[in-house]
Amino acid sequence: MLKVKDCHLSIAGTPLVSELSFEIDNGQVLTLMGPSGCGKSSLLNYLSGTLETGFEAKGCIEFNQKRIDTLCTQNRNVGILYQTPLLFPHMTNLENLLFAIDAKQQGLTSANKKKLAMSKLAELGLETKANNLPNSLSGGQQARIALLRTLLSSPDYLLLDEPFSKLDPELRQSVRRFTLEQIQKANIPTLLVTHDEDDFTAMGGELIQMQNLSNHS
Repeated sequence: MLKVKDCHLSIAGTPLVSELSFEIDNGQVLTLMGPSGCGKSSLLNYLSGTLETGFEAKGCIEFNQKRIDTLCTQNRNVGILYQTPLLFPHMTNLENLLFAIDAKQQGLTSANKKKLAMSKLAELGLETKANNLPNSLSGGQQARIALLRTLLSSPDYLLLDEPFSKLDPELRQSVRRFTLEQIQKANIPTLLVTHDEDDFTAMGGELIQMQNLSNHS
């Protein structure tokens, strides 16, 4: 379970987030919605340990009752997906997936590591494109591979920063469904930031509506 307790975020004395608390169970999705400038992206940065200089953060982040907001990014074991898939363009689709797998941590041989990655491509029906570059794939296929790459790194929790916003409308529904299925299969808590109410409807879970506090300062 991921918990945020009494979170306050501000920049140069201007409040962005105030007294925000929530819990996300394993396999569940919590959605944050709100206008631009209300601190949604800053909150994701706070949760991932990448909050930029100039921001002030107060509160507590816990994963499975262990405080993690005092840890640096690389020790938080967090997975993040952005608006664009950010696949490595010089790597094949298979290599992109292999990059995420820590064979030593997962107790895998090199052969089993490749077998695992190929099985993920097979789930997508893309095993024949294992040795192709990402630019050979559609936007929806790239989004799915980006999600699988993130989950293959075995994160403790997942942050989604409007991952469906750049997809064609007809693709969004299937990619949302696939994303929810994979989150539930991985059984990890997930925080979704979006402007699209349909994202919340598709992903289920709870919704938090955020306000633009900086407009009132």
